[in-house]
Amino acid sequence: MWSDATLRVAPAASTPTSVKKEISMTGFLKIEGLSKAYIPTKPVFADVRFTIDRGEFVIIIGHSGCGKTTILNVLAGLDTATSGHAFMDNREIAGPSLERGVVFQSHALMPWLTVRKNIAFAVVSRWPDWPAAKVNVHVEKFVALVGLSAAIDKKPSQLSGGMKQRVGIARAFAIQPKMLLLDEPFGALDALTRGTIQDELMTIVRETQQTVFMITHDVDEAILLADRILLMSNGTENEGGYSPGNIAEEVVNPLPRERTRAGLHHLPGYYELRNHIVDFLVTRAKAH
Repeated sequence: MWSDATLRVAPAASTPTSVKKEISMTGFLKIEGLSKAYIPTKPVFADVRFTIDRGEFVIIIGHSGCGKTTILNVLAGLDTATSGHAFMDNREIAGPSLERGVVFQSHALMPWLTVRKNIAFAVVSRWPDWPAAKVNVHVEKFVALVGLSAAIDKKPSQLSGGMKQRVGIARAFAIQPKMLLLDEPFGALDALTRGTIQDELMTIVRETQQTVFMITHDVDEAILLADRILLMSNGTENEGGYSPGNIAEEVVNPLPRERTRAGLHHLPGYYELRNHIVDFLVTRAKAH
């Protein structure tokens, strides 16, 4: 939970989960006035602004087409905004960097390499001067973190979907990035596998104090994992003209950080928080 020195909770009349920040965050990541337009008069989103503290787990949730993935790709250096800026650790993001690890819904493993060599490839890219023995010890450490030591010398074709995604997560953590970017990394997995890897991700993030920005469509996943949830609206036509997508609301997760999947729905405030997010998605996000 957060101390009063950091955040002052100011519940709105309509939603006790709303939080207004009375002082600015330290802003390890800063997004300032970000916009993306494929049609100049109808930007997908405009003037997006938010910050993420070092060690914070932030999830953005919204309907397809609102621009969530575009924002993540800008943070990854894989796309450029039409206007605005993104800074990490006081430096503007310009192109891909090993300081930011990315995990997509597709595992993106090299099929001709084993688990060990897939991760070693990333580690050597990050630390080219390391001797082979040091690389191997480092790789084995992160493979063990995701529970795949027994499969370390198998190729992706010999792994299940969940195991492949574990490899992708291990590879992202192995380069020890300053920030981890996750684009619906569990979206293609069955519910049981998804839940198991969510638990593993939570454990690793807590151990490493990793800063994380993640996209999901799953409300319970957001509540389970996030310290803070950004609710994003879609661009929409209305009587006054066109309104681009934006961050409509920031919600601080009031549940204890040491929460678990099994106990989530027993926690006081869970249903209130869940209902608020679902209400936003159904009535206020203006999906089309």
